[in-house]
Amino acid sequence: MRLTKFGHAAVRLEKDGQTLVIDPGALTEPEALDGADAVLVTHEHYDHFVEENLRAAAEVNPGLRIWTNPDVAKQLDGLGAGRVNAVTHGDTFTAAGFEVEAHGQWHAPIHPELPNSRNIGFVLDDGKLFYPGDAFTLPERKIDTLLLLSHAPWANSTQIFDYARAVGASRAFNTHDALLSDAGRAIVGGFFDTLVPGLAYAKLAIGESVEI
Repeated sequence: MRLTKFGHAAVRLEKDGQTLVIDPGALTEPEALDGADAVLVTHEHYDHFVEENLRAAAEVNPGLRIWTNPDVAKQLDGLGAGRVNAVTHGDTFTAAGFEVEAHGQWHAPIHPELPNSRNIGFVLDDGKLFYPGDAFTLPERKIDTLLLLSHAPWANSTQIFDYARAVGASRAFNTHDALLSDAGRAIVGGFFDTLVPGLAYAKLAIGESVEI
């Protein structure tokens, strides 16, 4: 599969002539959805999900299919039967030619006074790729490539590095990094060789692609 990083939390995945987009939120370039066959959305926060953008994409492309958690699915009501699919932990399905497993249930806690939201991660093609969304979900299976949260107001560096260790992937790429400067991205990336031995971590620029 070919992976292309878009702004903040979004990625495009292409395989066998089909395109799958994950978490095209408000901090993502609008063209991330161009030509997409399917979209996966981990949770409802604005930096991962913009209702009007998905509705507009669905209007342009009648074949577009969306998989997400039940709370986001409700917000997309009216798009038509079969176009929006609510999934929860343990569900499996095929989206744009990718075999997908849903893992996890909740967003990582932000603050005790704020309500939590549902969050599901997605394992693709028998562990070839894992995108956890805004959670530290352990998929309890071998993962080759991890799309790893680089920064969030609710996370600290210890959590991020320990999570990368626990997943045990052989390779990781950066996501969730719009609030970091270039210097911040370099600092975060520089710790991985020391703190997560055995993990090949690489920082992708917006628009950069890689084969995995």
